[in-house]
Amino acid sequence: MTQTNEPPVIPGRFTEVFSDDQILSTVRRELTWSHIKALIYIDEPLKRDFYIEICRIEHWSVRQLQERINSLLFERTAISKKPEETIKQDLAQLRNEGQQSADLTFRDPYVLDFLGLSDSYSEKDLETAILAELQRFIGELGSDFAFIARQKRVTIDNRDYYIDLLFYHRRLRRLVAIELKVGEFEAAHKGQMELYLRYLEKHEQMEGEATPIGLILCTGKNQEHVELMQLEGSNIRVADYLTQLPTREVLQAKLHQSIELARAKLNIGGDQ
Repeated sequence: MTQTNEPPVIPGRFTEVFSDDQILSTVRRELTWSHIKALIYIDEPLKRDFYIEICRIEHWSVRQLQERINSLLFERTAISKKPEETIKQDLAQLRNEGQQSADLTFRDPYVLDFLGLSDSYSEKDLETAILAELQRFIGELGSDFAFIARQKRVTIDNRDYYIDLLFYHRRLRRLVAIELKVGEFEAAHKGQMELYLRYLEKHEQMEGEATPIGLILCTGKNQEHVELMQLEGSNIRVADYLTQLPTREVLQAKLHQSIELARAKLNIGGDQ
């Protein structure tokens, strides 16, 4: 008989964790018992609800669910840095109406260790590696992303510009322009992305779609730059990417600190 280190699921624990009838109904109807065993020992209710909802809509296998938990997906999403009430509202909206917020969609950092890049690489190398591993890249972005174009040409006043990667997010119903940067985020990157987004809104956005959103992926960013340029409330996201994954303990400590700082700033702003 094969032994396992996985703790048994105690009936009392099941009823304690899934005391909300609506969530319990979703769990029983759309997730397997193996999914439940992976979820039931997540102690934080909001984190557990996040994995339940994203697992449900993206149809993760048990293996994919465990990989997402191990990679600290919840802590890497923008929603984790919001007040608890906001997290509850966004999850309820996803559960009841099928509407997914951008904060549930975008992450920081993105883990791109599967690209196999060396210590020294160019933006072209990064882009080529992503295209070679497109399926795994989309897996890191989220399964609702659909690839549209590489080096999408936009012509403005007879000048050609090129968007590194262009995607469409089915649930957000909007185009997503991605710019790849080797190095830290710079103020000029915002202006470049704003130009691309205005062009996409004018020439590419179709009826019924939301306005395009931009994601700038860089190897680092100064948080004060992001704050002073007021990107938090804009349709431009800036996120780090990691080509080599640090230990889980190091990543967890870094993410925990960023979550606490973000929530503290939100609380300070709310008290003013």
